[in-house]
Amino acid sequence: MRSRLAVTPRQYRLVAYFTLASLTLIVFSGAAVRLTDSGLGCSNWPKCGGTPLPPLATHALIEFGNRVVGLIVGVITIAAFVLSLTRRPRRRDLVRLSVLLPLGVLAQAVLGGITVLEKLAPGFVIAHFGLSLLILIAAFALAWRSRHEPEARPRNADRVSVWSVRALAPLAALTIVAGSFSSAAGPHGGGFTGQHVSRLSFKGADTLTWMVHQHATIAVIFGLAVIGVWFLRRRRGASSGELEPLTILGVLLAGQGLVGSVQYELALPAEMVWVHVCLATITWLVVLWAWADIGSPVPRRVRVPAAGPADERPAARTLETA
Repeated sequence: MRSRLAVTPRQYRLVAYFTLASLTLIVFSGAAVRLTDSGLGCSNWPKCGGTPLPPLATHALIEFGNRVVGLIVGVITIAAFVLSLTRRPRRRDLVRLSVLLPLGVLAQAVLGGITVLEKLAPGFVIAHFGLSLLILIAAFALAWRSRHEPEARPRNADRVSVWSVRALAPLAALTIVAGSFSSAAGPHGGGFTGQHVSRLSFKGADTLTWMVHQHATIAVIFGLAVIGVWFLRRRRGASSGELEPLTILGVLLAGQGLVGSVQYELALPAEMVWVHVCLATITWLVVLWAWADIGSPVPRRVRVPAAGPADERPAARTLETA
């Protein structure tokens, strides 16, 4: 059986990329569920309305459809894990990364069920989206590592560039989290008319406006940081190919700024909010691409006195740190 499932490195790379694509699409479909007000289309979990099949109502069908897609994605992640065991040659790093994916999907299913039971409480919805981004880290790492053999890529001697690019990741995460809080204060609670879904209101009626302004401020800082790192990399001799992830990231952020501004002026139409969420997810993937593409820094060499007689001049030895 194992020999029948054996895959080559090239075949497993295709599996890894397909898995990454499926985990990205489930984020898109999850956002669509909420923005079509179908988050409580199924009043309970895992059944829909107490039956294995959903009632013939639009919101129930949309919510149940997303659950089915989630089940399919779960099967895909299990396949990615099983095939990592039958890949020839087997690589432990790919096995470790692939096992995180079905575990992550399982955690998402449980958290999604709790979110429904809690009537789409904002904290659970934010956590649900945040967990999706964490799973995408593992999925992207699996796809990226499947492209290269261990130690095939040399370490980057430009430590300044490496850490500058890596510093963009927490800024990106903070921007997306702030956007999630803005959404949790907005009009799209995920439930249809007649269903009560609580919204963030820690600043009363001004909560949405306050959160949008904080989100916009952080996004501007993030955008300026991307521009700054782009010019830093160019000044330090990066080629156009090496600048590609940062270039695409800058274009995405410009597009996000435009979409965000327009949707706010138009009172947050659901369709534009969905585009904004999808672009945020793609932006996160490009940030991960930039991190991976820049590589790891060469070890820093530190000179440490070697042990010796007190009356002798200490020799020096070299330690390497990451």
